[in-house]
Amino acid sequence: MIPGEYILRSAPVTLNAGRQAIDVVVTNTGDRPVQVGSHFHFAEANSALEFDREAAHGRRLDIPAGTAARFEPGDSRTVRLIELAGRREVFGLSNAVNGPLDAGKEGGK
Repeated sequence: MIPGEYILRSAPVTLNAGRQAIDVVVTNTGDRPVQVGSHFHFAEANSALEFDREAAHGRRLDIPAGTAARFEPGDSRTVRLIELAGRREVFGLSNAVNGPLDAGKEGGK
């Protein structure tokens, strides 16, 4: 073994296996490109992005960690969103939640 060497399996890695996913159509209505990171609470993304924010509540992009999706001005495309996991708390961003995502919901996690 060489220091720092990675030894990986030859089988492909399945991202977010078993996570409930939805598809949402997103349109950039602004005049500048918008990027959204992999773990950003998608419902709080830039207001120039037009999509079903209620459906996106508590979800993030289904893309590899550390990557982002870029939306060019005027472009529309479908993205896949998965539920945020862990403690399901969101703070900061656009200050829409600032706490538990499931607060006040029956059966909250």
